[in-house]
Amino acid sequence: MVDEIAYQEALDYLYSFVDYSLTRNFRYTPERFDLGRMYQLMHLLGDAHLQYPVIHVAGTKGKGSTAAMIAAALQSAGYRVGLYTSPHLQDYAERIQINRRPIAHDELVLLVEEIKPRVMQVERLTTFEITTALAFLYFAQKKCDIAVIEVGLGGRLDATNVVDPLVSVITSLSMDHMSVLGDTLEKIAAEKAGIIKPGRPLVLAPQREEARLVVKRIADERKSPVVEVGEDYFFALRSRSLEGQTFWIWRKDEQTLVDQFIESGGDHPWQPMRLQIPLLGYHQVQNAATAFAALQVARTQGIQLPERAIAEGFSSVVWPARFEILSRNPLLVVDSAHNRDSALKLRLTLDDYLPDKPVILLFGVSEDKDIHGMFEELAPRVRWLIATQSVHPRAAEAEKLVELAQLFGLPAQAFTPVEKALERALELAVKEEAAVVAAGSLFIAAAVREIWIKSRQLQPEAAK
Repeated sequence: MVDEIAYQEALDYLYSFVDYSLTRNFRYTPERFDLGRMYQLMHLLGDAHLQYPVIHVAGTKGKGSTAAMIAAALQSAGYRVGLYTSPHLQDYAERIQINRRPIAHDELVLLVEEIKPRVMQVERLTTFEITTALAFLYFAQKKCDIAVIEVGLGGRLDATNVVDPLVSVITSLSMDHMSVLGDTLEKIAAEKAGIIKPGRPLVLAPQREEARLVVKRIADERKSPVVEVGEDYFFALRSRSLEGQTFWIWRKDEQTLVDQFIESGGDHPWQPMRLQIPLLGYHQVQNAATAFAALQVARTQGIQLPERAIAEGFSSVVWPARFEILSRNPLLVVDSAHNRDSALKLRLTLDDYLPDKPVILLFGVSEDKDIHGMFEELAPRVRWLIATQSVHPRAAEAEKLVELAQLFGLPAQAFTPVEKALERALELAVKEEAAVVAAGSLFIAAAVREIWIKSRQLQPEAAK
């Protein structure tokens, strides 16, 4: 039987180190984020991060979804796939997965005990650095065939950036963590592009031109071939519903065939590849196209991957709290939107899927985010705002969110804890025949998700 006390003690040990995710203000500098520490620790652990091929995924938005789709396709092809992501929704162990199964609590306890003597030999390690090392070591010990590694923050100085990737991936870039990564999109792009390794291929999602130019310049300097979604691979939405989306995807050199396919009204012996994903929102189609391109590049690097496995993996991917529908009656959606760009994507997704449905926004956010910008994007689609706050040191006060919302002409109320906020939002939803959408931070999405599932005594898969 798993000793949950020992598991909690292991987590307490990890959190006893500096955890910058819980710090209100910090500087993203080589003095604090020194890859030398990470290289030293990994060397003490036998350079576990070099014992399997890696696909390395950075970006502002969509990197987790993209990483999950890549991992799902590789698993469908029969590979033993490590997946490292952050942060977690409910359980710290979710960060370290093999074939979609989080590391068992007792295994994490043993791994923490194993790593402690090595940690003592390296000064000033952080919680994230140690957790990253645990993931690398776990994947090596379990003999993973390949690992998909999501960058934590930025890229250039991120603890994951010690890998020598098969292919690097940069998803959508936007303004986020400006006090940390820089106050312009160009500066943020330069930090994200820090994952590009000399000679290693890069897959780049569609970007604003100023970000694209920075990434392309750095790739050129490092002689890294670039495959761009929107330039080398094209995609088009075919259908969407609350059950999922289908889309076409094709290479640049297949464009003439695509034109003929369109002109024939679909009655053509050739057709582009059609893929299905359960994740909702047009941005998820873009993420899927980016994942598809990354997998195609991985194939050129020696990974055997039939297209059937890609289709199966994409159609079965699970990535919670991304426009996830927890209930149809009442309609309850949780989304991890936490900056202005993702708030815009959330609004567009609401317009696509719930065009005539009033929205009760259950909102909580970290105080360092562009809250004003998020309200500007979401206000046109919101009838009521219920402000709340998570149990997190960086959470903005619910009462201050109400004051700001009222400046946008939104009726707003503050309720804490999140349980009371959800109760009030559902009451309003019944009265207004509206949908409840919980967003603003992953912490809020996770809290609402957990409350709802526990209240229905269902497993996450059954919550829909």
